[in-house]
Amino acid sequence: MQPGPEGHVAVYSKIVKGVEMEHPKEAVVLVVGGGGRCHAIVDALSRSPQVGKIYCAPGNAGIAAQAECVPLKDTQVEQLRDFAVERGVDLTVVGPEVALAAGIVDTFTAAGLRIFGPSKAAAIIESSKDFAKRLMAGYNIPTASYRTFEDYGEALEYVRKGPFPVVLKYDGLAAGKGVVIPETFEEADHALKDMLLDDKFGKGKVVVEEFLTGPEFSFMCFVDGERVFPMALSQDHKRAYEGDKGPNTGGMGAYSPLPFISEEDREYAMEHIMKPVASAMVKEGRPFKGVLYGGLMKTPSGIKVIEFNCRFGDPETEVVLPLLKSDIYDIFSAVADGRPMPEIKWEDKSSMGFVMASKGYPGPYEKGYVIEGLEDALSDPDVRIYHMGTAVKDGKTVTSGGRVLMVIGSGDTLKAAHEKALAAVGKIKCDNLFFRRDIGWRVLQ
Repeated sequence: MQPGPEGHVAVYSKIVKGVEMEHPKEAVVLVVGGGGRCHAIVDALSRSPQVGKIYCAPGNAGIAAQAECVPLKDTQVEQLRDFAVERGVDLTVVGPEVALAAGIVDTFTAAGLRIFGPSKAAAIIESSKDFAKRLMAGYNIPTASYRTFEDYGEALEYVRKGPFPVVLKYDGLAAGKGVVIPETFEEADHALKDMLLDDKFGKGKVVVEEFLTGPEFSFMCFVDGERVFPMALSQDHKRAYEGDKGPNTGGMGAYSPLPFISEEDREYAMEHIMKPVASAMVKEGRPFKGVLYGGLMKTPSGIKVIEFNCRFGDPETEVVLPLLKSDIYDIFSAVADGRPMPEIKWEDKSSMGFVMASKGYPGPYEKGYVIEGLEDALSDPDVRIYHMGTAVKDGKTVTSGGRVLMVIGSGDTLKAAHEKALAAVGKIKCDNLFFRRDIGWRVLQ
């Protein structure tokens, strides 16, 4: 670990049998972001005996209980760098993709600051769907067939030929809402107009993909160049309403582990997808450091890639990190410094979480509704609550986003975790929240 600016002691030396050894002492960590994923990261860091002070920018009402929130947006890269220098931050951990795509890692690295996350060049695996598809095609990584279009008319003619449903993906970042799966030509036309004529998500291209069938799952790995270290598998629920109905969202709940994914499936995904794509990024001159997220599907013809993300998934992180037994500061440091990875251990337990969202989400919604019952819900030691979109107003916690809270239960089985989480959700009172009661329904039937 590198010492911070003058006056801040990040390490101390100890002489053991004539050998000087350095040990971390009360490390200062900055977490960039403010949603549920970042709350889960802050919570995991707070369990490390090596971490003495945590800052979070911008944070939220829940994060404020475990970290000092800093009024800086995740895209204010230069200001965040200056803050890290001024406060003697030993390590920065980046949550959201927008900060990574804005080049925060490059800016921090150029200033001699330690940071966990991929460079802007490597973050393109998420910031450009077209790049990701071309990479997979070039390195024989299994995925759906596709075509990329910039012209609305050409895309429409291609889609007109069918078959339906078809998958339409906006090429750039769209906060988890840039994927549409039209079942009719009329729906496809409407979506293509949104993406290519009206620039709903900004000016960009559209990837048109073959529709695959099968259960989806999330495979997150810590990656340092060609070194790939798997996390616990998880599955999220994208649709807004029960029965997997309604519009796509950023995720309405998640759980881990996955009974429908065998050890053989997991091994295949590691050896034929996650490791090869990490190697491909090195060969492309874009070595990846950080969390590589594989959104995968177990199709009748084998496991294939739906998408890659360049960071922790949200809401998957909220159910995966509570299962981590190892010190996450050691893991972040090993990747940031390019050092050997310590053994990563996981709890032999299950975790399930329910997202409580503002009514109207993922469309327009109102803010400022008071949330009560949080302390009562947390009375069970097997329950965690991560804040996704909250603020404090007149001393009370209020809603301030589309996805507001994620309530996580843990237990020896998924059924036990489900019951814990659902009981805690029932203790939370707010006039403007809704949630799906059927998280994990595929494995609980």
